[in-house]
Amino acid sequence: MLYYILQFLWTNEIKNMTTNWLQGTFTALVTPFLASGEVDFDAFEKILEFQIANGVTGVVVGASTGENFALTFNEKTALLVKAVEIAKGRIKIIAGTGTNETKSTCDNTVLAQELGADAALVVMPYYNKPTQFGLYEHYRLVAEQAKGLPIIIYNIPGRSSVNMLPETMVKLANDFENIAACKEASGNIEQMMQIVKDAPAKFAVLSGDDSFTLPLIMVGGRGVISTISNYLPKEFSEMVSYALNGEHAKAREIHYRIFDLMKLNFIETNPGPVKYVMSQLGFCKEVYRLPMVPVAKANKNILNVELKKLGIIE
Repeated sequence: MLYYILQFLWTNEIKNMTTNWLQGTFTALVTPFLASGEVDFDAFEKILEFQIANGVTGVVVGASTGENFALTFNEKTALLVKAVEIAKGRIKIIAGTGTNETKSTCDNTVLAQELGADAALVVMPYYNKPTQFGLYEHYRLVAEQAKGLPIIIYNIPGRSSVNMLPETMVKLANDFENIAACKEASGNIEQMMQIVKDAPAKFAVLSGDDSFTLPLIMVGGRGVISTISNYLPKEFSEMVSYALNGEHAKAREIHYRIFDLMKLNFIETNPGPVKYVMSQLGFCKEVYRLPMVPVAKANKNILNVELKKLGIIE
């Protein structure tokens, strides 16, 4: 891992900020592990090439679906370096850099910029329950220290225990050019619409839930940071493209065909179900790091029924 980090730091240049690409399907990648528990970089390359071949706009490395809570700093860094090297500009690489402490988040985000990430996904500071002003100050400092790197606010009250209100998000989007998008996982479509309505035109509202993607695009959202696209990148990207291009009937057909599966990906805590499916398809082993554990057998059976119905497994 250290080899990848040093090699990339020696050769990489910081990228100029552009945000017009922040629409479409971005896959929140799982992190594959060997049976020993170490990161499986060969499987990671296989998964990333599968994403590239199947039309996603980009991927997120080291976020919730990637079990970032259980990865060391060196592992997160090595995964980002590897992703940038493999992608070679073919798709966008977004780094998950958020923590519940502002200095560490700033340091992670600046490093991601230096390592060639195209953007940073910065989760809400979890556990601390900051006020709206505290949230503003947190993201202000991140934006100022990583100037030139697009910042995506990740609003997920179910994991962070705090919700960023639309007025706070809109103020951040207006005050900082590089606060370019949000991943909205509040589950509150009215809140999402308020952000779309009030935010500046350059600000992209992305769904944080697969099942909300189509309705959000219909009211002005620009895409999704997705779980299901780990194993259905082509189908889900097509649905998003149809929706963005106004081909609503085609988008609805795909949406409802995989709607039940979107929900079943959360039959247990993410990324348990999606990693199980990826293991069934041969992309990785069903290995997690505690406190994550394998999906219960009864829930695997429920997943298998739907996967077989859709022809994803035999």
